[in-house]
Amino acid sequence: MRTVLTWILALVATATMILAADNTLGTWKYNTAKSKRKGVSSAPISNLTVTREASDGGVKITAKGERSDGSKIDTVTEAKYDGKPVTVKGEGLTWDTVAIKQVNDNTLTEERTKQGGKYHATVRTVVSADGKTMTSTSKGTGSDGKPMTVTAVLDKQ
Repeated sequence: MRTVLTWILALVATATMILAADNTLGTWKYNTAKSKRKGVSSAPISNLTVTREASDGGVKITAKGERSDGSKIDTVTEAKYDGKPVTVKGEGLTWDTVAIKQVNDNTLTEERTKQGGKYHATVRTVVSADGKTMTSTSKGTGSDGKPMTVTAVLDKQ
């Protein structure tokens, strides 16, 4: 009986994780007026659209935009919410590897790194209760080796 109960509880826990909602899904536009940066050496983002789509137990993230110096941002990332690092494909971001975990329907945590570089950040992303705003707060070491913090605010489209 104890074995059956253990299997049932494991099945329920697994189903709950698989069926968990992800309110970060959708198309989001970077809000330059509300976003803040401190200690960041790369040029500021002038425009950015992020599309997050459900993908095989995780998410496919497409980011397209531009920095104030004219450099392009064009990346695609496919990650599961298992905290295992995956490669960010494309150009224009400071990191090339990310590991994502889903905390709840409205919250994610990430670890971003630049392989062979100094950049390393921990990120907490929260979707507002009304679902209209997504805020990502990053803290860590910038590509120049100095402490940095970024608060990126994105508006649901």
